[in-house]
Amino acid sequence: MKLGIVGLPNVGKSTLFNAITQAGAESANYPFCTIEPNVGTVLVPDERIDKLTEMYQPDKVTYATIEFVDIAGLVKGASKGEGLGNKFLSNIREVDAIVHVVRAFEDTNIVHVEGSVDPIRDIETINLELILSDLEILDRRIERTQKSLKGGEKKYQAHLDFYQRLHEVLESGKTARSMEMSEDELEMLADVALLTLKPVIYAANVAEDDYGSAESDNPFVRKIREFAQTEKSEVMVISARIEEEIAALDKEEKGMFLEELGVTESGLDKLIRASYRLLGLISYLTAGKPEVRAWTITDGTKAPQAAGKIHTDFERGFIRAEVVAYDDLMACGTMNAAKEKGLVRSEGKEYVMKDGDIVLFRFNV
Repeated sequence: MKLGIVGLPNVGKSTLFNAITQAGAESANYPFCTIEPNVGTVLVPDERIDKLTEMYQPDKVTYATIEFVDIAGLVKGASKGEGLGNKFLSNIREVDAIVHVVRAFEDTNIVHVEGSVDPIRDIETINLELILSDLEILDRRIERTQKSLKGGEKKYQAHLDFYQRLHEVLESGKTARSMEMSEDELEMLADVALLTLKPVIYAANVAEDDYGSAESDNPFVRKIREFAQTEKSEVMVISARIEEEIAALDKEEKGMFLEELGVTESGLDKLIRASYRLLGLISYLTAGKPEVRAWTITDGTKAPQAAGKIHTDFERGFIRAEVVAYDDLMACGTMNAAKEKGLVRSEGKEYVMKDGDIVLFRFNV
Protein backbone atom coordinates (compact mmCIF):
# COMPACT_ATOMS: atom_id res chain seq x y z
CA MET A 1 0.00 0.00 0.00
CA LYS A 2 1.35 3.40 -0.99
CA LEU A 3 -0.02 6.56 0.68
CA GLY A 4 0.79 10.04 -0.59
CA ILE A 5 1.05 12.79 2.03
CA VAL A 6 -0.08 16.07 0.47
CA GLY A 7 -0.95 19.57 1.62
CA LEU A 8 -0.23 23.21 1.02
CA PRO A 9 3.28 24.37 1.95
CA ASN A 10 3.92 24.73 5.70
CA VAL A 11 0.91 22.80 6.99
CA GLY A 12 3.09 20.22 8.76
CA LYS A 13 3.13 17.38 6.24
CA SER A 14 6.91 16.89 6.16
CA THR A 15 6.99 17.08 9.98
CA LEU A 16 4.33 14.35 10.05
CA PHE A 17 6.19 12.31 7.44
CA ASN A 18 9.41 12.52 9.47
CA ALA A 19 7.62 11.48 12.61
CA ILE A 20 5.84 8.44 11.20
CA THR A 21 8.71 7.17 9.06
CA GLN A 22 11.67 8.54 11.07
CA ALA A 23 13.20 8.96 7.63
CA GLY A 24 14.64 12.41 8.31
CA ALA A 25 13.03 14.32 5.44
CA GLU A 26 14.00 17.98 5.57
CA SER A 27 11.36 20.16 7.22
CA ALA A 28 11.63 23.94 7.21
CA ASN A 29 9.47 27.04 7.51
CA TYR A 30 9.37 28.05 3.83
CA PRO A 31 7.44 26.85 0.76
CA PHE A 32 8.80 24.12 -1.55
CA CYS A 33 11.14 22.68 1.02
CA THR A 34 10.01 19.29 -0.36
CA ILE A 35 10.86 19.14 -4.06
CA GLU A 36 11.59 15.49 -4.82
CA PRO A 37 9.15 13.21 -2.99
CA ASN A 38 10.63 11.58 0.10
CA VAL A 39 9.69 7.93 0.53
CA GLY A 40 9.60 5.98 3.79
CA THR A 41 8.42 2.45 4.53
CA VAL A 42 6.68 1.77 7.84
CA LEU A 43 6.00 -1.61 9.46
CA VAL A 44 2.33 -2.07 10.32
CA PRO A 45 2.17 -2.73 14.08
CA ASP A 46 0.32 -6.02 14.65
CA GLU A 47 -0.05 -7.59 18.08
CA ARG A 48 -1.03 -10.86 16.40
CA ILE A 49 2.39 -11.11 14.75
CA ASP A 50 4.03 -10.37 18.13
CA LYS A 51 2.08 -13.18 19.82
CA LEU A 52 2.70 -15.69 17.02
CA THR A 53 6.40 -14.84 17.18
CA GLU A 54 6.41 -15.72 20.90
CA MET A 55 4.61 -18.99 20.10
CA TYR A 56 6.73 -20.18 17.15
CA GLN A 57 10.13 -18.51 17.78
CA PRO A 58 10.56 -18.24 13.98
CA ASP A 59 13.77 -17.67 12.05
CA LYS A 60 12.16 -14.66 10.33
CA VAL A 61 9.35 -12.22 11.16
CA THR A 62 7.71 -10.13 8.43
CA TYR A 63 5.13 -7.44 9.20
CA ALA A 64 2.89 -5.84 6.59
CA THR A 65 4.28 -2.53 5.35
CA ILE A 66 2.96 0.82 4.16
CA GLU A 67 4.97 3.10 1.90
CA PHE A 68 4.52 6.81 2.63
CA VAL A 69 5.41 9.38 -0.01
CA ASP A 70 5.90 12.99 1.10
CA ILE A 71 4.80 14.93 -2.00
CA ALA A 72 5.81 18.53 -2.71
CA GLY A 73 3.54 21.31 -1.42
CA LEU A 74 0.93 22.62 -3.82
CA VAL A 75 -0.14 26.13 -4.76
CA LYS A 76 -2.83 27.64 -6.98
CA GLY A 77 -2.15 27.03 -10.65
CA ALA A 78 -0.46 23.65 -10.15
CA SER A 79 -2.67 22.07 -12.83
CA LYS A 80 -1.11 24.60 -15.25
CA GLY A 81 2.43 23.89 -14.03
CA GLU A 82 2.68 26.64 -11.39
CA GLY A 83 5.16 26.03 -8.57
CA LEU A 84 5.93 22.32 -8.58
CA GLY A 85 2.54 21.45 -10.02
CA ASN A 86 3.59 19.00 -12.72
CA LYS A 87 5.77 17.05 -10.27
CA PHE A 88 2.96 17.02 -7.72
CA LEU A 89 0.40 15.68 -10.15
CA SER A 90 2.66 12.94 -11.53
CA ASN A 91 3.67 11.80 -8.03
CA ILE A 92 0.10 11.73 -6.73
CA ARG A 93 -1.03 9.51 -9.64
CA GLU A 94 1.14 6.68 -8.29
CA VAL A 95 -0.38 6.38 -4.80
CA ASP A 96 -3.30 4.21 -3.64
CA ALA A 97 -4.75 6.83 -1.30
CA ILE A 98 -4.09 10.41 -0.24
CA VAL A 99 -3.34 11.67 3.25
CA HIS A 100 -4.26 15.35 2.97
CA VAL A 101 -2.66 17.26 5.86
CA VAL A 102 -4.69 20.36 6.74
CA ARG A 103 -3.50 23.04 9.13
CA ALA A 104 -5.88 23.40 12.07
CA PHE A 105 -3.84 25.65 14.37
CA GLU A 106 -2.88 29.31 14.67
CA ASP A 107 0.81 30.20 15.02
CA THR A 108 2.19 33.60 14.01
CA ASN A 109 5.70 32.10 13.86
CA ILE A 110 4.80 29.69 11.05
CA VAL A 111 3.98 31.41 7.78
CA HIS A 112 0.94 30.31 5.78
CA VAL A 113 1.23 30.46 2.00
CA GLU A 114 -2.21 32.18 1.84
CA GLY A 115 -1.51 34.53 4.77
CA SER A 116 -4.18 33.10 7.10
CA VAL A 117 -5.49 29.79 8.49
CA ASP A 118 -8.63 28.55 6.74
CA PRO A 119 -8.79 24.74 6.40
CA ILE A 120 -11.70 24.61 3.95
CA ARG A 121 -10.06 27.13 1.63
CA ASP A 122 -6.84 25.08 1.82
CA ILE A 123 -8.67 21.82 1.03
CA GLU A 124 -10.50 23.43 -1.87
CA THR A 125 -7.26 24.92 -3.24
CA ILE A 126 -5.74 21.47 -3.62
CA ASN A 127 -9.00 19.84 -4.71
CA LEU A 128 -9.49 22.49 -7.40
CA GLU A 129 -6.09 21.76 -8.93
CA LEU A 130 -6.84 18.03 -8.94
CA ILE A 131 -10.31 18.70 -10.41
CA LEU A 132 -8.83 20.83 -13.22
CA SER A 133 -6.39 18.04 -14.04
CA ASP A 134 -9.26 15.49 -14.02
CA LEU A 135 -11.36 17.68 -16.33
CA GLU A 136 -8.57 17.64 -18.93
CA ILE A 137 -8.37 13.85 -18.74
CA LEU A 138 -12.16 13.48 -18.91
CA ASP A 139 -12.39 15.87 -21.88
CA ARG A 140 -10.04 13.59 -23.83
CA ARG A 141 -12.03 10.50 -22.83
CA ILE A 142 -15.34 12.14 -23.88
CA GLU A 143 -13.83 13.08 -27.25
CA ARG A 144 -12.65 9.49 -27.84
CA THR A 145 -16.04 8.07 -26.80
CA GLN A 146 -17.88 10.44 -29.16
CA LYS A 147 -15.67 9.25 -32.04
CA SER A 148 -16.47 5.62 -31.18
CA LEU A 149 -20.20 6.46 -31.25
CA LYS A 150 -19.88 8.13 -34.65
CA GLY A 151 -18.24 4.93 -35.84
CA GLY A 152 -21.45 3.11 -35.05
CA GLU A 153 -20.47 1.56 -31.69
CA LYS A 154 -23.77 2.26 -29.89
CA LYS A 155 -22.68 0.42 -26.72
CA TYR A 156 -20.64 3.49 -25.78
CA GLN A 157 -23.71 5.73 -25.33
CA ALA A 158 -23.98 4.74 -21.64
CA HIS A 159 -20.27 5.56 -21.22
CA LEU A 160 -20.72 8.97 -22.81
CA ASP A 161 -23.78 9.79 -20.69
CA PHE A 162 -21.89 8.87 -17.53
CA TYR A 163 -18.73 10.79 -18.46
CA GLN A 164 -20.79 13.90 -19.20
CA ARG A 165 -22.62 13.65 -15.85
CA LEU A 166 -19.28 13.30 -14.08
CA HIS A 167 -17.92 16.27 -16.06
CA GLU A 168 -20.77 18.40 -14.71
CA VAL A 169 -19.96 17.35 -11.14
CA LEU A 170 -16.28 18.27 -11.60
CA GLU A 171 -17.16 21.58 -13.24
CA SER A 172 -19.28 22.44 -10.19
CA GLY A 173 -16.12 22.20 -8.04
CA LYS A 174 -16.91 18.81 -6.51
CA THR A 175 -14.59 15.79 -6.54
CA ALA A 176 -15.29 12.55 -8.40
CA ARG A 177 -15.41 10.65 -5.09
CA SER A 178 -18.34 12.83 -3.94
CA MET A 179 -20.51 11.43 -6.76
CA GLU A 180 -22.65 8.32 -6.25
CA MET A 181 -21.54 5.68 -8.77
CA SER A 182 -22.73 2.18 -9.58
CA GLU A 183 -20.32 -0.77 -9.98
CA ASP A 184 -20.75 -0.52 -13.76
CA GLU A 185 -19.89 3.18 -13.71
CA LEU A 186 -16.81 2.58 -11.58
CA GLU A 187 -15.79 -0.03 -14.13
CA MET A 188 -16.06 2.64 -16.84
CA LEU A 189 -13.41 4.62 -14.93
CA ALA A 190 -11.07 1.65 -14.40
CA ASP A 191 -8.63 2.93 -17.03
CA VAL A 192 -9.29 6.66 -16.46
CA ALA A 193 -6.71 7.90 -13.95
CA LEU A 194 -8.80 10.46 -12.08
CA LEU A 195 -7.01 12.05 -9.13
CA THR A 196 -10.19 13.10 -7.30
CA LEU A 197 -11.47 9.52 -7.32
CA LYS A 198 -8.63 8.43 -5.04
CA PRO A 199 -9.68 7.81 -1.42
CA VAL A 200 -8.68 10.58 1.01
CA ILE A 201 -7.93 10.81 4.71
CA TYR A 202 -7.92 14.41 5.93
CA ALA A 203 -5.32 14.72 8.68
CA ALA A 204 -6.25 17.76 10.77
CA ASN A 205 -2.96 18.97 12.20
CA VAL A 206 -3.69 20.64 15.56
CA ALA A 207 -1.50 22.40 18.12
CA GLU A 208 -0.10 20.28 20.97
CA ASP A 209 -2.52 21.87 23.47
CA ASP A 210 -5.50 20.88 21.27
CA TYR A 211 -4.56 17.22 20.94
CA GLY A 212 -6.50 14.51 22.76
CA SER A 213 -9.48 15.54 24.85
CA ALA A 214 -9.38 19.17 23.66
CA GLU A 215 -9.59 18.40 19.92
CA SER A 216 -13.42 18.42 19.87
CA ASP A 217 -13.37 22.11 20.82
CA ASN A 218 -11.23 23.03 17.81
CA PRO A 219 -13.45 24.96 15.32
CA PHE A 220 -11.07 24.17 12.44
CA VAL A 221 -11.46 20.42 13.07
CA ARG A 222 -15.26 20.72 13.11
CA LYS A 223 -15.19 22.41 9.70
CA ILE A 224 -12.92 19.71 8.26
CA ARG A 225 -15.24 16.95 9.55
CA GLU A 226 -18.28 18.67 8.01
CA PHE A 227 -16.51 18.98 4.65
CA ALA A 228 -15.28 15.36 4.67
CA GLN A 229 -18.83 14.10 5.18
CA THR A 230 -19.88 15.63 1.85
CA GLU A 231 -17.49 13.33 -0.02
CA LYS A 232 -17.44 10.34 2.38
CA SER A 233 -13.78 10.83 3.26
CA GLU A 234 -12.07 9.93 6.54
CA VAL A 235 -10.84 12.48 9.09
CA MET A 236 -8.22 11.93 11.75
CA VAL A 237 -6.84 14.48 14.19
CA ILE A 238 -3.08 14.52 14.66
CA SER A 239 -0.45 16.80 16.06
CA ALA A 240 2.66 16.53 13.93
CA ARG A 241 4.77 17.95 16.77
CA ILE A 242 3.48 15.34 19.22
CA GLU A 243 4.10 12.59 16.66
CA GLU A 244 7.72 13.82 16.51
CA GLU A 245 7.99 13.40 20.29
CA ILE A 246 6.36 9.94 20.19
CA ALA A 247 8.78 8.79 17.49
CA ALA A 248 11.71 9.35 19.84
CA LEU A 249 10.26 7.15 22.63
CA ASP A 250 10.51 3.41 23.23
CA LYS A 251 7.38 1.25 23.45
CA GLU A 252 6.88 1.61 27.22
CA GLU A 253 7.54 5.36 27.27
CA LYS A 254 5.19 5.79 24.30
CA GLY A 255 2.35 4.08 26.22
CA MET A 256 2.86 6.33 29.26
CA PHE A 257 3.07 9.46 27.09
CA LEU A 258 -0.18 8.62 25.25
CA GLU A 259 -1.90 7.93 28.58
CA GLU A 260 -0.88 11.38 29.84
CA LEU A 261 -2.39 12.89 26.68
CA GLY A 262 -5.63 10.98 27.26
CA VAL A 263 -5.42 9.00 24.00
CA THR A 264 -5.01 5.29 23.35
CA GLU A 265 -3.02 5.28 20.11
CA SER A 266 -0.54 7.37 18.18
CA GLY A 267 -1.33 9.25 14.99
CA LEU A 268 0.53 6.57 13.02
CA ASP A 269 -1.67 3.82 14.50
CA LYS A 270 -4.80 5.85 13.70
CA LEU A 271 -3.55 6.50 10.18
CA ILE A 272 -2.86 2.82 9.52
CA ARG A 273 -6.30 1.76 10.78
CA ALA A 274 -8.00 4.48 8.72
CA SER A 275 -6.00 3.48 5.61
CA TYR A 276 -6.96 -0.19 5.86
CA ARG A 277 -10.60 0.75 6.43
CA LEU A 278 -10.63 3.27 3.56
CA LEU A 279 -9.05 0.87 1.07
CA GLY A 280 -11.02 -2.15 2.29
CA LEU A 281 -7.94 -4.13 3.29
CA ILE A 282 -7.43 -6.97 5.78
CA SER A 283 -4.48 -9.18 6.77
CA TYR A 284 -4.18 -12.92 6.91
CA LEU A 285 -1.26 -14.61 8.64
CA THR A 286 1.11 -17.50 8.00
CA ALA A 287 2.97 -18.99 10.95
CA GLY A 288 5.67 -21.59 11.43
CA LYS A 289 9.30 -22.03 12.43
CA PRO A 290 10.70 -20.65 9.14
CA GLU A 291 8.62 -17.44 9.22
CA VAL A 292 5.71 -15.61 10.83
CA ARG A 293 4.23 -13.15 8.35
CA ALA A 294 1.28 -10.83 7.68
CA TRP A 295 -0.16 -10.65 4.15
CA THR A 296 -2.36 -7.72 3.11
CA ILE A 297 -5.31 -8.48 0.83
CA THR A 298 -8.56 -6.81 -0.21
CA ASP A 299 -11.55 -7.72 1.95
CA GLY A 300 -13.60 -10.28 0.02
CA THR A 301 -10.59 -12.07 -1.52
CA LYS A 302 -11.08 -15.82 -1.96
CA ALA A 303 -8.53 -18.39 -0.77
CA PRO A 304 -6.82 -19.15 -4.14
CA GLN A 305 -6.22 -15.44 -4.86
CA ALA A 306 -4.93 -14.94 -1.30
CA ALA A 307 -2.54 -17.85 -1.88
CA GLY A 308 -1.40 -16.11 -5.05
CA LYS A 309 -0.07 -13.25 -2.90
CA ILE A 310 2.57 -15.68 -1.64
CA HIS A 311 3.39 -17.18 -5.04
CA THR A 312 1.54 -17.53 -8.35
CA ASP A 313 2.11 -21.32 -8.19
CA PHE A 314 0.07 -21.41 -4.96
CA GLU A 315 -2.93 -19.96 -6.81
CA ARG A 316 -2.45 -22.00 -9.97
CA GLY A 317 -2.19 -25.32 -8.14
CA PHE A 318 -4.49 -24.51 -5.22
CA ILE A 319 -6.00 -27.60 -3.54
CA ARG A 320 -7.27 -26.32 -0.19
CA ALA A 321 -6.52 -23.95 2.68
CA GLU A 322 -6.15 -25.14 6.26
CA VAL A 323 -7.49 -22.26 8.32
CA VAL A 324 -7.72 -21.41 12.01
CA ALA A 325 -8.91 -18.09 13.42
CA TYR A 326 -6.23 -16.20 15.35
CA ASP A 327 -8.40 -15.92 18.49
CA ASP A 328 -9.10 -19.68 18.44
CA LEU A 329 -5.39 -20.50 18.17
CA MET A 330 -4.55 -18.16 21.05
CA ALA A 331 -7.31 -19.67 23.20
CA CYS A 332 -6.01 -23.22 22.53
CA GLY A 333 -2.34 -22.36 22.97
CA THR A 334 -1.00 -24.63 20.20
CA MET A 335 -1.95 -25.65 16.68
CA ASN A 336 -2.27 -29.30 17.76
CA ALA A 337 -4.73 -28.34 20.51
CA ALA A 338 -6.75 -26.31 17.97
CA LYS A 339 -6.84 -29.34 15.64
CA GLU A 340 -8.00 -31.63 18.47
CA LYS A 341 -10.91 -29.26 19.15
CA GLY A 342 -11.87 -29.23 15.48
CA LEU A 343 -11.04 -25.52 15.08
CA VAL A 344 -8.68 -25.99 12.12
CA ARG A 345 -10.90 -26.05 9.03
CA SER A 346 -10.25 -27.30 5.51
CA GLU A 347 -11.54 -24.67 3.09
CA GLY A 348 -11.91 -24.83 -0.69
CA LYS A 349 -11.73 -22.44 -3.65
CA GLU A 350 -14.85 -20.46 -2.72
CA TYR A 351 -13.72 -19.63 0.83
CA VAL A 352 -13.62 -15.87 1.47
CA MET A 353 -10.67 -14.93 3.67
CA LYS A 354 -11.25 -13.21 7.00
CA ASP A 355 -9.04 -10.76 8.88
CA GLY A 356 -6.75 -12.68 11.22
CA ASP A 357 -7.06 -16.06 9.49
CA ILE A 358 -3.94 -18.18 10.05
CA VAL A 359 -3.51 -20.27 6.92
CA LEU A 360 -1.52 -23.15 5.50
CA PHE A 361 -2.13 -23.49 1.75
CA ARG A 362 -2.00 -26.91 0.10
CA PHE A 363 -1.20 -26.84 -3.61
CA ASN A 364 0.10 -29.01 -6.42
CA VAL A 365 1.75 -27.76 -9.61
